[in-house]
Amino acid sequence: MNFGESFLTSDRFASELGIVHEESGAGHATLSLRISPKHLNAHGTVHGGVIFTLADCAFAIACNTDDVPSVAINTSISYMRPVSGGILIAKAFEFSKTKTLGTYSVVVLDGDERKIAQFQGMAYRIQPDTR
Repeated sequence: MNFGESFLTSDRFASELGIVHEESGAGHATLSLRISPKHLNAHGTVHGGVIFTLADCAFAIACNTDDVPSVAINTSISYMRPVSGGILIAKAFEFSKTKTLGTYSVVVLDGDERKIAQFQGMAYRIQPDTR
């Protein structure tokens, strides 16, 4: 089991939503989610919080693929179009990384590869205490 798979296994909220690890490696991750009625809001479209959570999980995996634990310090998301069925795919990739900060971009697509949302995240890379 690689990091991405073990991350999702230990994240009970992501597991409850049905988020699936597709693949991950150094600085990138791809996750998917099959939309079901529990993911829909009062308008009959996927709840923004579900889309955010999918993107946030892809971001978390992408920024933790090396041996430096990383935590989010800033995130934002823009929603492009509603979706009410099918599958969502989140593709995260590393934009830049320094000793203490990493920036990542995540695009959320539907099954026809139309952009549903764009997520940006910055992570603090926790350095070991050398005192």
